[in-house]
Amino acid sequence: MARALVIGNSRVLVNFDSVMNMRDFYYPNVGQLNHIGGHHNSFGIWVEDQFSWCYEGDWHRSLRYKKDTLVTDVKAENKRLGLQVVINDAVHYRDNLFLRKMVVKNLADREREVRVFFTHDFSIDESEVGDTALYNPNVDALYHFKRDKYFLANGRVGDGKIHQFTTGIKRFGGAEGTWRDAEDGILEGNPIAQGSVDSTISFKLTLEAKGEGTVYYWIAVGKNYQEIKDLNIFVLSRSPEVLLRRVEGYWRNWVNKVSPDFANLPSEIIDLYKRSLLITRTQINYNGAVIAANDSDILQFNRDHYCYMWPRDGALVVIPLIMAGYFEIATNFFSFCENSLTDEGFLLHKYNPDGTAGSSWHPWYLEGKPVLPIQEDETALVLYSLWHYYQKNPDLEMIQRLYRSLIRPSGDFMVNYMISELGLPDESHDLWEERRGIFTFTAASVYAGLRAAAYFASLLTDEERAEIYAMTADNIKKGILEHLFDESLNRFVRGIYIQKEGYKKDPTLESSIFAIFAFGVLPASDPRVEATMKQTELGLWVKTQVGGAARYTNDYYFQKSHDLERVPGNPWIICTLWLALWHIERAITLEELKKPLEIIKWVQQKTMSSGILSEQLHPYSGEPVSVAPLTWSHATFVHVVVAYTEKYQELLVSSRVSPEWE
Repeated sequence: MARALVIGNSRVLVNFDSVMNMRDFYYPNVGQLNHIGGHHNSFGIWVEDQFSWCYEGDWHRSLRYKKDTLVTDVKAENKRLGLQVVINDAVHYRDNLFLRKMVVKNLADREREVRVFFTHDFSIDESEVGDTALYNPNVDALYHFKRDKYFLANGRVGDGKIHQFTTGIKRFGGAEGTWRDAEDGILEGNPIAQGSVDSTISFKLTLEAKGEGTVYYWIAVGKNYQEIKDLNIFVLSRSPEVLLRRVEGYWRNWVNKVSPDFANLPSEIIDLYKRSLLITRTQINYNGAVIAANDSDILQFNRDHYCYMWPRDGALVVIPLIMAGYFEIATNFFSFCENSLTDEGFLLHKYNPDGTAGSSWHPWYLEGKPVLPIQEDETALVLYSLWHYYQKNPDLEMIQRLYRSLIRPSGDFMVNYMISELGLPDESHDLWEERRGIFTFTAASVYAGLRAAAYFASLLTDEERAEIYAMTADNIKKGILEHLFDESLNRFVRGIYIQKEGYKKDPTLESSIFAIFAFGVLPASDPRVEATMKQTELGLWVKTQVGGAARYTNDYYFQKSHDLERVPGNPWIICTLWLALWHIERAITLEELKKPLEIIKWVQQKTMSSGILSEQLHPYSGEPVSVAPLTWSHATFVHVVVAYTEKYQELLVSSRVSPEWE
């Protein structure tokens, strides 16, 4: 369940697996709709009556990106065919165009004819029912369409156009698909097919001995025939080579528009920092929806996916982007949240990329009484992230605009959604969406959210509300220290569950307790935080050669081991990075930054070869588990790198002595 390469432009997102298949094609929203849906668009090559698909075992592949870009750099060799290919793929930064450059090198010492085939297994609007695939000589191209979605495939080899084409039926009535027609090197030329359909096109090259040739291929996407026709003309008039160079230049300028001081970080960490910014950017829709992940293979697990915006995840993704200087993404996110807020002042479980409510398993009615189907941290952290935004980019006009529509109703909701006798927020679901109660992470989030609300209220001279928000936040802090810190354990607990008489503590070791210092309840050096984080680090660290920190003890999600002493759960990238944040926050000497640097390096070593970070890792093999890329993983890496470099510069100024371990 991993995507080795992802490219996009905030409306189109294209994902590739590790064997070079195009597996996901999202349009017109990032994460909605997927017009391949986990099947695959592939390429195959025929030469001298031999054929091989890109996913077959006789290819040796290297899948990477061009440095500092969202242009792929794929190299593959097939010794049986005697061919090498170098592929550069990109999505145009503005127009809805997928572009490919494929350089094919002949390894033989004789001239040969080579035919390259591209397959199109679209299920438009996530259904194969009622699709049409056809070749249209008016545009010299083949396209698929249904209703308001059109996908045109075309290409060039020098002045040569599509060599052959065909359309046909797939996965219905015994038909496998037109890809089978390619394997003899000849396509039958069927001009149109309707229903559950696919298509294949080919291009012909004549390669000199040890020579090479280039195939350009593109897919234009639009809501009608005229749009794809115009985009096709645009590619032909500008040339795909020029467009690819422009895309490469755009992303290189985008990721380098802010030039931080990277302190003593090695080049591979800096590269992953930039790669993480770029990957994070691909997962954010044009309307500000921050999508958790777009790896459709997760559908095999529970018939749902990660193609949603969780407001909490979104807030914790935009904070690092704000820290890194990418404010424009955050403004769209806040507008999305403003439009999504209920009239009661809270945000729902999750949202589709287009802003509609996403699927949910949080009930409105539980144990005979109405409840709110929420994770309250999701509402609170939006205000907390907005406070981060204002600290870095004091746009008072935006705050004034959002005050009545987002800040004030959210603040009022949090003030009223309390258990006054405990001084804690009322029950809601935890950040992992697995249990309902009152949790340390949630309480710390609400504390931070109300502090932000108080700040904004005071900024706009709404002093009465500012006082109410601040007083409620103070009460929550008292409630956290009184009810969520356990003296006998000498640490904060995961949370408490309300019972008929009093409450019951949940003492499970839990990585999200980092919220106590991260959201400002207590400093990282507070003895209670120190004791909690030390126990968390020791108890949740995976004691195999893989290492890393689990979410919590006996984490069931994709569980790979029941040896809880050694493997309390699969290592998660974000949970491991939270430990690094604590070490950074508490550091008072440069020497104390050695530990977080080790964790940063650990994360870099656990990336896929292309620089992709997954959600989890297998505790014994280190292979990606669950989805990849996970937006939250990449954004948290950015957060930790920024925090590390800022602390390094701060301590360097105070010490003026370089540590021995540099």
